[in-house]
Amino acid sequence: MDVHLLVYDLSRGLARQMSAGLLGFQLDAVYHTSIKLRGREYVYDGSIVSIVPGSSHLGRPMQEIYLGRTELPMDVIEEYLDSLREIYTVEAYDLWRHNCNNFSNDLATFLLGKGIPSHITNMPQAVLDSPFGQMLMPMLDQQITASKRAGGILGIEDTPGSSVKPKAALHHHDGKVQHITTLRELDQLLQKFNHACAVVFFTSATCPPCKVLYPLYDELAAEVGDKGVLIKVDVSQAGDVGRRYSISATPTFITFLRGEQENRWSGADPSKLRGNIQLLVQMAWPPHPHQGLQLPTFANPDAKPVLFSKIPPLPKLLAKLGPTADDPAVQKIARFIEVREKEGPAEATLPDITAFAAVVVQSLKKLPTDLLFTIIDLLRCSLIDARVSGVLAEEKDHASIVAILGHVNSLPACPYALRLITLHLACNLFSSGLYADQVVSHGALRAAVTQLISTSFLDDSHSNVRVAAAALLFNVALVNAKKRREGPGDALSEEEQTELAASVIEAIGQEETSAQALEGMLQALGYLAYRLPLEGELAELLRTMDAEDLVLAKAKVKEFAGMGLIQEVGRELLGKGLRKP
Repeated sequence: MDVHLLVYDLSRGLARQMSAGLLGFQLDAVYHTSIKLRGREYVYDGSIVSIVPGSSHLGRPMQEIYLGRTELPMDVIEEYLDSLREIYTVEAYDLWRHNCNNFSNDLATFLLGKGIPSHITNMPQAVLDSPFGQMLMPMLDQQITASKRAGGILGIEDTPGSSVKPKAALHHHDGKVQHITTLRELDQLLQKFNHACAVVFFTSATCPPCKVLYPLYDELAAEVGDKGVLIKVDVSQAGDVGRRYSISATPTFITFLRGEQENRWSGADPSKLRGNIQLLVQMAWPPHPHQGLQLPTFANPDAKPVLFSKIPPLPKLLAKLGPTADDPAVQKIARFIEVREKEGPAEATLPDITAFAAVVVQSLKKLPTDLLFTIIDLLRCSLIDARVSGVLAEEKDHASIVAILGHVNSLPACPYALRLITLHLACNLFSSGLYADQVVSHGALRAAVTQLISTSFLDDSHSNVRVAAAALLFNVALVNAKKRREGPGDALSEEEQTELAASVIEAIGQEETSAQALEGMLQALGYLAYRLPLEGELAELLRTMDAEDLVLAKAKVKEFAGMGLIQEVGRELLGKGLRKP
């Protein structure tokens, strides 16, 4: 789809007329920008909003610039927009350093790998550098502060049709009855929930008994939540839908279970409606035996990935890089990291991530192996920011990250610092849900991560490496567990899960000194095993390897005394939890 930059002049022509005399240089406009994409205009005005292009009180843009074409699907774009919400808030808005143009630049970089014209992003600093700009700054800042209190800056609000949604809305049903009027809409909804269940309520405008059931149907939709979808069809408006299902009377209900029609009945019986829907949900989502066990660690749906966010002294790190430190891309990324650390993400303007990634890949051959960790550590630090990991998540074939991991995996004797920093870098890929999904779905990337984890568990000389390897496996297992919980299926194949499980079980058996490493390994294994298919390959592997006894034996090691996770994983999850029904 085409990507356009919409450019407005907030001065409405005054800047062009008066700037030379007031500022000492010609300013064509006081730029306000937004991104136009798929018939919507995305703009930062204290929050990220979506409007019909040109429909705000600013009127029509003075210029529409074609930036390029993106092949990214809208759900990926929406997830990236959602990741920006914590950065582009009303509190973070700064007229000079963190404004609508910075947002447009970040979004364009994600979509196309390049930002917006520099004369637009550089405008605020150019004004600030002038004496008149310095004089105006306090007054303008005061006006912005007053606007923030009102909840916005320019007063631009979402308009109907907005596709900027909270992250949860991208993946989950919102618990509301879905009203459809066409066969296409119905087919799309049924397809979306073909792993779960759906109910179609056929009604009509002239059906009083139907209206009696409306409040109950709304209530049931809220109870079902994202486990299924409740649909309402008015056959007087959607005759083609009624004809397909031979609806001759209303109310009529048809239920679907995993894509197949499951039940059908007519009549306004509230008890029957509630009972049938509750039974349908139970059939679609039978409770897993693990849900009846004492597993508080793994039953928590809000667990977060492990990230390594500590920033080293950047001058020392750059000094070790030698001439590479003078590369403009390296200087810009270092500045980005420094500003983000000291002043917060809102103050850190996203640099050219693609250019820096290219420098890192080139350094794999140029830098001595014992110094390679320095450039990779810069990338690790930048990946803490979801904008960076979001941009790299869309790199073709994940070439940069795969190259880095592949190089480290290929070294016969990888230096300690390089292996540790690479593990930390891989963990920080999970700062964005976009990259987290790619780690488990992209073959080459997943294989490189798996190899890095397995070989790192074998390092019996450095507990920090084993801790980091456990953290990386935990992140991978967490993504898989989330997919397993939401359905359908897992993110990783059973073969991949058994390979990872075998690796971590062996590591648990060998761990005798580091409580932190053991705890991370147990958490990773726990998330791999929680709610697993009891008749599957992974369950059989865990039984064959006597995983329960191996884990429980760790309670006898002095260094691990009192670690509650040993009992939770060993006795509950791998003991009671692996018993066949």
